[in-house]
Amino acid sequence: MLDGIQDPGNMGTLIRIADWFGVEYIIASEESVDVYNPKVVQATMGSIGRVQVVYDDLLRFIKVIPAVPVYAAALEGKDITEYKKITEGIILIGNESKGIRAPLLESATYRITIARRGKAESLNAAVAAGIILSHLF
Repeated sequence: MLDGIQDPGNMGTLIRIADWFGVEYIIASEESVDVYNPKVVQATMGSIGRVQVVYDDLLRFIKVIPAVPVYAAALEGKDITEYKKITEGIILIGNESKGIRAPLLESATYRITIARRGKAESLNAAVAAGIILSHLF
């Protein structure tokens, strides 16, 4: 689940990463970049044909889905290394500069983070998604 992804390169890379890990669907907020933007399509390297992207109101979506845990990637949360592999769940990745909107973050089942070992202030949204998917799935 993607909240406000604006950079076409990030969106395309997120789709490609989803394809790599066998994710078949991505739910993106209505504010996210258009999946058919030429830069998005190019960055998917063909994965756009294998991963379906649907745009929806994410807060509404979280409220109507069955009891599936939502793991929100946040700067403050429980380290992903403290979680075992999961069999089902939704990973929520936020906007490149603003992160996940507060109402969505509050609706998440878990807040997860990638422990920082160096001095970099943040990770690219697609890089974070790849690390999280690699660890949790």
